Amino acid sequence: MTLRKRYDMATSHLEPPFAIVDLAAFRSNAADLTRRAHGKPIRVASKSVRCRALLEQVLAMDGFAGIMAFTLPEALWLAGERVSDDILVAYPTADRTALARLADDEHAAATVTVMVDCVEHLDLIQKATGGRPVRVCIDIDAAWRAAGGRIRVGALRSPVRSPEQAAELAREVGHRPGLRLVGLMAYESQIAGVGDDPPGRPMFSRALRLIQAQSRVELARRRALIVKAVREITDLEFVNGGGTGSVEKTAAEKAVTEVAAGSGLYQSVLFDHYTNFSGSPAALFALPVVRRPGPGVVTALGGGYLASGVADRNRLPQPYLPAGLRFDAREGAGEVQTPLLGAAADGLRIGDRVWFRHAKAGELCERFDTLHLVDGDRVIDSVPTYRGEGRTFL
Repeated sequence: MTLRKRYDMATSHLEPPFAIVDLAAFRSNAADLTRRAHGKPIRVASKSVRCRALLEQVLAMDGFAGIMAFTLPEALWLAGERVSDDILVAYPTADRTALARLADDEHAAATVTVMVDCVEHLDLIQKATGGRPVRVCIDIDAAWRAAGGRIRVGALRSPVRSPEQAAELAREVGHRPGLRLVGLMAYESQIAGVGDDPPGRPMFSRALRLIQAQSRVELARRRALIVKAVREITDLEFVNGGGTGSVEKTAAEKAVTEVAAGSGLYQSVLFDHYTNFSGSPAALFALPVVRRPGPGVVTALGGGYLASGVADRNRLPQPYLPAGLRFDAREGAGEVQTPLLGAAADGLRIGDRVWFRHAKAGELCERFDTLHLVDGDRVIDSVPTYRGEGRTFL
């Protein structure tokens, strides 16, 4: 049975649009991530999953421990639902109300760690919490710089870059009543989040791999020095690094105690083009064919589920099954209708499904309130996304 027939059979009782997760692919991807981590625990990036039931499933698997949340209100909710007793908020917060809630809740205060990268963050946290106990983690700039700093490759994140800067902030945390430094984090987006084998660009791929190799060496050395400098000031519970695209490379660093990953569980389109791993598409959505404008063309209902980031064609969802469909260059993926071109269109009739993959992982769940879990040729469960539980954090 082909993959398309299996999915069509499993979901024949559902009316599209809807979203599924193929559990066999999901579990296979999880197992591959743990293999690549070489025994170091993987903290699950909830931004890339956005489904409480699936977060609980993956945390029950060997090799996974803790959650990397994307907002403090999300972390408070997950802590309150007892999804994990170790939740790191990956981004700084300016939510004074949520900080006060954190300090008021003894369980949450022992479970959730918030991110800081400057003294202003410390001031805000202390003012919002009244000096009550809060766990904090320092975010380190992991970008690569060359030509005396004139060239910068990597996400614009933390201003803390050197061992001296990290140590200075660590000492400042230690001087603040109630604040306790428990971890360091450095996310190398230029390695973990950028595929090194983009199709049809061999020269760019070679240049990209060279930059990534140089960045890995520089960051490993600098991260080790930063960890050493901070550990001389205080004990650390964890040093977090990496992402789906660099799990095995980051896990190989002695200074790193855990790695983060999430997108590799669903294996979204942007993670297809890496030389060091190959995942199985696990999260898909189906749209119904509602028009046949002419030969070689069908129109699907909806589909304009664009991914965040730089606005280019790489942020579009991709037609997956049947193979051989493409967007119209003038229309792309539309909010209410999406024309699809190609020879495969002539084999589709009104009411048939077209299966798509989202460019990014968890963002798919902001469009659907339910994920139907497919095992073989059956839907064995239907679970709410964050949206389905009435939780829209961003």
